[in-house]
Amino acid sequence: MRKNPLFIFLTLATLVLFGCGVTKSGFREPSYTQPVERGTVLWQYVLDSSLEEKILALDPEKVREHDIREVLSHAPAPRIVNIHGGIYPVYLCMESFSQFLIGMGYPERKIRSPGTGSFSFSCYESSQKVAGAIAWYYEKEGMRPMLIGHSQGGIQAVKVLYELAGAFSNNLAVYNPLTGKFEGRDSIIDPITGDERPLIGVQLSYATAVGAGGLARFLPNQWIMAGRLRSIPDTTLEFTGFVIGMDLLGGNLFGFGPVNRYTANGKAEVRNVRLPLGYHHLNVPMTSHLAESQEVRDWINSYVPSDEPKLNVTFQSNSTNILWAADVWHSIKKHWVLELQRLVHARRNTADAR
Repeated sequence: MRKNPLFIFLTLATLVLFGCGVTKSGFREPSYTQPVERGTVLWQYVLDSSLEEKILALDPEKVREHDIREVLSHAPAPRIVNIHGGIYPVYLCMESFSQFLIGMGYPERKIRSPGTGSFSFSCYESSQKVAGAIAWYYEKEGMRPMLIGHSQGGIQAVKVLYELAGAFSNNLAVYNPLTGKFEGRDSIIDPITGDERPLIGVQLSYATAVGAGGLARFLPNQWIMAGRLRSIPDTTLEFTGFVIGMDLLGGNLFGFGPVNRYTANGKAEVRNVRLPLGYHHLNVPMTSHLAESQEVRDWINSYVPSDEPKLNVTFQSNSTNILWAADVWHSIKKHWVLELQRLVHARRNTADAR
């Protein structure tokens, strides 16, 4: 029977069809076009038990390059949503940062928009659109996204947190980045619980802003953030605010004093990080060069977060903006692991309940 040509043809056809739905890393990509139903997101990923055990064994605070290569690269990743600033061509900074992430091992498909292929939203785009897209990503991909804002994009990132908290409206609609349109619904199917829930209250796992404040606070599109920018709501589990000394564009009182400190207005974990003098407001996210050197990559992957980080080593290659990149990358790795572990636990709990 095994020598039968029809049997061989059907076997090969089955393998080809199955392979089309699976990435090289061994898991199926989410279906962005099929409606989400209870349990469909949790089980769209093909994760064998050995990979799940490796994921659960990872320490989120100590993720090394071999962990990315041997474990995380074989598993799905949360969506990263970037918001760039408003001065042309500052969007290129976020493209550079995205290339840094890709060079460090983060999947490009989880940074680029599935609709436009862009690496970031503009700070002039509707915060309702970004919030609606975050809810769409969470529903479709099963992991809470991460949000990174630079300059005016940092102000917009905090504004998105307030949109998700219902501060401006109780009726927030899902935005589909694949079609570029709002879907006319204000609820999603929670991928973990399988229950329908409103967009209001959807959480990010991590959000951060650098160079947010200063003169940009007085632009008309940011007036609504007066009195809110430094107060972080519960729509993110963790938030890091970066301030740069002598930053007229993005710092209050040139970046000095307590007026630059972010605080939680609820249970969010909030950190404040002061970058050293010499960091520049406009080009902080220009970091693609950092992933090109192995010694720089090793240092970044071993970085331990600090509220006032300092660089006490000298590299053979360019290390500009390394402290900002290292701190953000540490948080991204951390929440990549935590979201995966949350996904694995939810899958196992669902399997036990069947």
